[in-house]
Amino acid sequence: MRTLRNLPAALVALLALAATSACGDGGAPPGASAGPDFAGNWSVRSLTAGGRTLTAPPTAHVDFEAGAAGRAEAKGNYGCNGFTAAVGHEPAGRQATALTVEPGASTTMACEHSAFEAEFAKMLRGRLEARRGPGDQLTLKTADGGTVELVLRAPVPDAPLTATQWTVTALLSGGTAASVPAPAAGRAVLRIGPDGTADGNLGCNRFSAPAAVEGDRITFGELTSTRVACTGPEGDLERTLTELLGSGPLTWRIRAHTLTLTAPDGRGLTAEAASAAE
Repeated sequence: MRTLRNLPAALVALLALAATSACGDGGAPPGASAGPDFAGNWSVRSLTAGGRTLTAPPTAHVDFEAGAAGRAEAKGNYGCNGFTAAVGHEPAGRQATALTVEPGASTTMACEHSAFEAEFAKMLRGRLEARRGPGDQLTLKTADGGTVELVLRAPVPDAPLTATQWTVTALLSGGTAASVPAPAAGRAVLRIGPDGTADGNLGCNRFSAPAAVEGDRITFGELTSTRVACTGPEGDLERTLTELLGSGPLTWRIRAHTLTLTAPDGRGLTAEAASAAE
């Protein structure tokens, strides 16, 4: 039998590479992650369902992040309200991926894009086919023939935890998220300094506190605040935030411009980066 032992090493390497390429059509083997087919940050252009096409508001988007093999996470905005989802995926033929979307938490604000939001939320669940199109386009197809058209957007770098003003947008409880009530919206802000301190507004009163960051945990010390009497939604928000920040170590996570703080019992908050300190 002929062997390769007398061939130059470079030619042996070239033949090995050719043999590897010939074993398939360049696609991932069955069961391998299909994340590169759809992972990324996508703006929603439009959706079509029941013969009707709806143009997406500028804020509608889906960000897919690859997880363990066959699993991924998604977060985004239906047009006004934010959402999260778990996504299973597997190859489904050439240049297509079968997704199984399990919605998670979402906010519950009323907004002008309610018709689009309702339809998008209904379509972005269950089994979908994801197919990359020309350029940076992605089409999600539902079992009944509806489609969601998306386009890849430039990656958004994560905002830094410190030296950023964070505006509280929603409160978390287990697997659900509730938007900050309209009268209190935009009032609660949080800044974490690189010197181990935190300050801001709880919804009515200003506060300051020590803040120790260790890995993905942050622990706030005793809160000192002004003493304005707070009632209504502002007072309710302030009491909730005071209890949360004083409850012990919180897990923090930042994706793009969104900060999530979560306590071990599932309580928490989400906040959006407002402006970076100079």
